[in-house]
Amino acid sequence: MLSCKIPGWFHRDCACRPDYRQVIIAVVGSFAGIAAVSYLSMNYSVPLLVPSFGASAVLLYAACHVPMAQPRNVVGGHLISAVAGVTVYQLLGLTWWSLALAVTLAIGAMMFTDTLHPPGGATAFAAVFTTQDYSFVLSPVLLGAVILVSVAMAVNNVGIKKYPVKVSELLTRETGPNNRPAGVPVD
Repeated sequence: MLSCKIPGWFHRDCACRPDYRQVIIAVVGSFAGIAAVSYLSMNYSVPLLVPSFGASAVLLYAACHVPMAQPRNVVGGHLISAVAGVTVYQLLGLTWWSLALAVTLAIGAMMFTDTLHPPGGATAFAAVFTTQDYSFVLSPVLLGAVILVSVAMAVNNVGIKKYPVKVSELLTRETGPNNRPAGVPVD
């Protein structure tokens, strides 16, 4: 049997590979969540927002145990990124460098607030590229993020997974003996 040295990397014969029930739950959750936010995005004429929500869906429904998939990160990351993107657009307009600045500011703000959620970068990009105003922050972004997290809470607690994961459990998984990152040998 192959051992999984990379978290989340599943070999065909690996014991940590998800079973069929987990896959079905993830697929059903993803469809429900993305269907709802796709409708929302199309209703608000912001189809470019769907890719960032699609990336969030991968984390929420297939890797809900990672820190970046926790509700604080998903909602906070999208919200902060939307504010960064709209602010940059309102102040500087749509240019190649304003797109880069919006994503960069979103990353910095998410890191500063401990709400890092990589799909948030795409939300900041979408805010500038589609020339949004501040109403974009509440709907469709905040509403869409809350819908995705709500669906994740419903479907991820059906199987053996528990969502959201407590912060103390996340810390235990990420650290080994003497609070060193897992896999780092102890002196």
